[in-house]
Amino acid sequence: MKIDLHAHSIRSDGKDSPTEVFEHAAAAGVEVLALTDHDTTSGWTEAAEAASRLGMTFVPGIEVTTRSEVWANNRRRFISVHLLAYLPDPNNEKLQSAMSQTLNFRENRAKLMVERLAEDFPITWDLVLAQLAEGATIGRPAIADAMVELGFGQSRSEVFRGPLHKDSKYYVSTETLDFFDAIGLVRDAGGVPVIAHPLGGAPEHLERGDLPEEHFEAAIEAGLAGFEVFHREVPQVAREWLLGLAQKHDLIVTGSSDYHGEHGKPNRLGENTTAPEMYQRIVETASGSKPLN
Repeated sequence: MKIDLHAHSIRSDGKDSPTEVFEHAAAAGVEVLALTDHDTTSGWTEAAEAASRLGMTFVPGIEVTTRSEVWANNRRRFISVHLLAYLPDPNNEKLQSAMSQTLNFRENRAKLMVERLAEDFPITWDLVLAQLAEGATIGRPAIADAMVELGFGQSRSEVFRGPLHKDSKYYVSTETLDFFDAIGLVRDAGGVPVIAHPLGGAPEHLERGDLPEEHFEAAIEAGLAGFEVFHREVPQVAREWLLGLAQKHDLIVTGSSDYHGEHGKPNRLGENTTAPEMYQRIVETASGSKPLN
């Protein structure tokens, strides 16, 4: 069974509709797919209908945007942590309120970045909004798409490496939900919290001192259920370390594509998958909602 537990649609920063995501997944031989748009459940109904028509299983999910304080090598820093929430109750008031607050943060942040960019580029807020489907969450990808349309880059990735890089003068840092609070919210909503692509993009020469072990241990103590280990951005040295930590605490380990569309990121549906027994643990742990066939 081919199980992919991380994909995005136009309801957040993907390029395909939920229906198209499932159609492409079926063509790739994926049988179980989670739609995990950023901070929204707005694509769930369409995803469920598409999965039913295609004879697939839809796993309702959310990728929750959070921020955490990390100590590593005697240095304090704030990092963005994406938390995959599998099978939460979509009507849980506290979770919905937190997501609404995050969406407000994202919009205000995007407006500030557009204002900064507009000092040097002919970009407008209306042009950024034009990149989004109705009801979609806004973020850097929409701004990058607008920059590409204006001819200041050939892809999102190129714009992210340039004007929208974190060291750029146009970049605005994230103000959002605390990582540990998010774990509790997902658990309280009956969901299963799994860190998306932990240590993603870390260098292959990563040293043990660079790994914030205490931070991970604290997250596990707070209710973190597992790690998305098999992801194209997680280097082998980090995978080995994470697998050891998961074994130590008997955590769930997943593998996913993090698909963003046929013309989004290069990630392809089913390029990394989750073992059936790990998927079953997610289903058995959750109490907020259920997979839909």
